[in-house]
Amino acid sequence: MLIIVFCLLFGIMFALFMPFNIPSDTTVYVAVALIAGFDSIFGGIVANLNNNFKLNIFVTGLFGNAILAAFITYIGTLLNLDLSIVSIIVFGTRIFQNFAIIRRFLIEKLRSKKEDNKSQVEVKEE
Repeated sequence: MLIIVFCLLFGIMFALFMPFNIPSDTTVYVAVALIAGFDSIFGGIVANLNNNFKLNIFVTGLFGNAILAAFITYIGTLLNLDLSIVSIIVFGTRIFQNFAIIRRFLIEKLRSKKEDNKSQVEVKEE
């Protein structure tokens, strides 16, 4: 988990302090690849919460999803179709599903912690 946080912070710092311009021709590809990357990040968080996280699966999924999404968008450009919308819908749906799983997990954890605290207080009062 620590490596994920370190890489995330490194990526944010790199993006903030490195001066670079994305050519307007490629902004669609970069946007779709970023959405695919966010899908992998949220999927990795869910896998970690389920004690099922494997770094090699996360890394291959992160880059594989990003490359596949950009490739599908590129093929759509060649065919004069806007296939970026397909990637955005699919990965966007998965992001929200993973977010819902994370939210439910955190709510249940907080609820069980409150119930444990109440039961400890009741035991002490007896």
